[in-house]
Amino acid sequence: MAHNVEAVAVEEPRLIPLKEEQPISQPSNRLRNLFRRPQRISRRALLALAAVAVVAGLSWWIYAQQFESTDDAQIDGHLDAISARISGTVIYINPKVENNQYVKAGTFLLELDPNDYQAELDHAKGELATREGDAHSAGVNVPITQTRAFSRLRLADAARDEAIAAAEAEVANLSAAKHKAQEDEAICARAERDRVRYQALVEKHEISRSDYDARDTEATSAAEALETDRAAVNAIEKRIAAAKNLISQREAQVQEAQTAPQQVIDAQAKSQSKNGELEQARADVRTAELNLGYTKIYAPVNGVIGRKTVELGQRIQPGQMLLAIVPLDDTWVTANFKEIQLNHIRPGERVTIHVDTFDRDYEGTVENLPGAAEPVFSLFPPENATGNYVKVVQRFPVRIRFNKDEDPEHMLRPGMSVEPSVKVR
Repeated sequence: MAHNVEAVAVEEPRLIPLKEEQPISQPSNRLRNLFRRPQRISRRALLALAAVAVVAGLSWWIYAQQFESTDDAQIDGHLDAISARISGTVIYINPKVENNQYVKAGTFLLELDPNDYQAELDHAKGELATREGDAHSAGVNVPITQTRAFSRLRLADAARDEAIAAAEAEVANLSAAKHKAQEDEAICARAERDRVRYQALVEKHEISRSDYDARDTEATSAAEALETDRAAVNAIEKRIAAAKNLISQREAQVQEAQTAPQQVIDAQAKSQSKNGELEQARADVRTAELNLGYTKIYAPVNGVIGRKTVELGQRIQPGQMLLAIVPLDDTWVTANFKEIQLNHIRPGERVTIHVDTFDRDYEGTVENLPGAAEPVFSLFPPENATGNYVKVVQRFPVRIRFNKDEDPEHMLRPGMSVEPSVKVR
């Protein structure tokens, strides 16, 4: 196919003449300034930002050196375990005694069956009455024993002295009787000689028969007197022997009566023994009263109940845990700082405590420092003398106490995680 092409006249473009002092090949200073200005502003900004960052970092580092902090910390508190001191059956539980319930100190919590302990108390009181009677009787017996024993001693001494005096008198009588017997013996011998001489004279009819009879009568009388004296001597000797026996008896009685102090001591010891039994009976009564009182269990502190395990009708034993009460007015922070952080921490330093639960800060002070690291108090403390020792940075539990009135509503609870910061400079 043939195409017709028409010729079109094209107008040449008009060129604008440039000034000679500004050739096209070299840009003007104004353009160069326009291109260089952004680069200059960017460098200054970067330098300023770098300087600010360095200053801020240095300031933060200097500020951070004034504090020691850790995130290994929590709120701690007491946990009062309520347990039974006696065995028994639960017959009543206060309806308020439930987990998470707040109770005040002195609140009646529960009661055990008191009948068995009431019977023990009655029995102890009866035993006490018996011991009181025995102790009174033993006490009264002491002065009676003392009077009786020492009276017997005085009587025995008097009887012994009397027996000795009687024996001495009989000895004197014996001496007199022997002397009289000797005299009568001499008279009897003389009378017998006269009788024999007169008998010979009578036979020779030199004297009368009456003279002989007189001498014979004198000799017979003298012989009878001598026999009487001898009998008296024998009787006195028997009485002396009896007196000596009586003295021996009286000596035995005196020796027996001389145990009067021991008898008094024995009576006093019996009285003390009875008094001891009386005190024991009183202690038994007191124990029975205490056991009866232990059947009622009261809250010892203000706090929130937790871990309740006791139920109505349950048979419990002494020491068995029934529930726990967590006091809310005595809480603190246990912060486990690394050992390298304890260099500047001292008791009394101010602490800022951030509580994660409420996302707020509390004020407190360092109360005390620990005596040893936590592993030392563990059941199986580490033994570093085995040859395979690996150095591990230890942590020490530091106790931090909240300032007064920091928690007026008692919202802080044991177990909450906190982050304390101790101002050490």
